[in-house]
Amino acid sequence: MRAHQLETTLRSLKLSGMLDTLEVRLAQADAGDLGHIEFLQALCEDELSRRDAAGIDRRVRAAHFEQTCTIEDFDFNYNKLIPAARIRDLATLRFVEHGESVVLHGPVGVGKSMIAQALGHQACRRGYTVAFTKTSRLLADLAGGHADRTWETRLRRWARPAILILDDFAMRDFSPAQSDDLYELITERAGRSLITTANRGATDWYSLFPNPVVAEFLLV
Repeated sequence: MRAHQLETTLRSLKLSGMLDTLEVRLAQADAGDLGHIEFLQALCEDELSRRDAAGIDRRVRAAHFEQTCTIEDFDFNYNKLIPAARIRDLATLRFVEHGESVVLHGPVGVGKSMIAQALGHQACRRGYTVAFTKTSRLLADLAGGHADRTWETRLRRWARPAILILDDFAMRDFSPAQSDDLYELITERAGRSLITTANRGATDWYSLFPNPVVAEFLLV
């Protein structure tokens, strides 16, 4: 009867993490493996674990990754030219804590997008908000904002996440309007990290912008 009442109370309080493990914890308590305080502590930790897992899942879904991959699962033997030590250092996310940005560049097929998304997934697990998008889609979205007068709202949405991942950056020349939008976005995101993947090295970006000063601003 008491267990039933406790289940009802936990359900009313929406403490599903406790509810899911209640039977196991009660059995441990009955067996003498958990004292009163240990029993309560274990239930509280179960609830925190459930909330942490739910938060990670929510942030991963909000990021809109194209594929779910983690640093732990990444095969660094896939390409010996990948700087594994440097990538693992990035996975500590110190660059996010310092508000720094990352450029992943190299030829097609070396795993740039996968690494970027793995870093994003790591950030989600650490409590950071992340957004992943193809650069062309972001620019198209901002262009649509000019057309329907929602540009500022769209800009703030892209500026909000702690990490913005722009995949396939510097694929082609930027128009003056696109260049201006990128400038405004980077300005709005001051202090927040950006991860870009590109087939070209950053020094080759200047020629893609109508105004090279914008490229210089992006690379500072």
